[in-house]
Amino acid sequence: MKSQRGITLISLTIYVIGMSIIIGIISIISTFFYKNVEKSDVIDSITQYTNFNRAFAEEVNRENIKVLACGQGNKQNYIVFDNGVQYTFIQSNKGIYRNKVKICEGIERCIFSYDIQNGKNVVNVDIQDIEGKERKRTYTLRN
Repeated sequence: MKSQRGITLISLTIYVIGMSIIIGIISIISTFFYKNVEKSDVIDSITQYTNFNRAFAEEVNRENIKVLACGQGNKQNYIVFDNGVQYTFIQSNKGIYRNKVKICEGIERCIFSYDIQNGKNVVNVDIQDIEGKERKRTYTLRN
């Protein structure tokens, strides 16, 4: 007669320990995943302003660049340069666009203005982010 064997206490202990290790690893991985998902929703205003400043400074530092138009429209503010590049602030989605590419988000207000000061062409940019931080910057066009 064949002896019938069941699960021994040692094998049951090994199974429970193995399952505990697997569940622990899965919970640690899922915790890191959910923490990173929460962080991706936060808009870093300094990074956003730096992205805009880099692109805009590169534009105004081009040789013989001129401003064709600068003004305000239907809940948006824009500036157009003679090389065809346009920067537009659209209030409804709180973003600044370079042509049709969004380069900055989380902006509550942005005002572009063009002026001549001391014989030099200057562009003033006044930005307020959603945290309430206001940044004003004057860019001098290269002639």
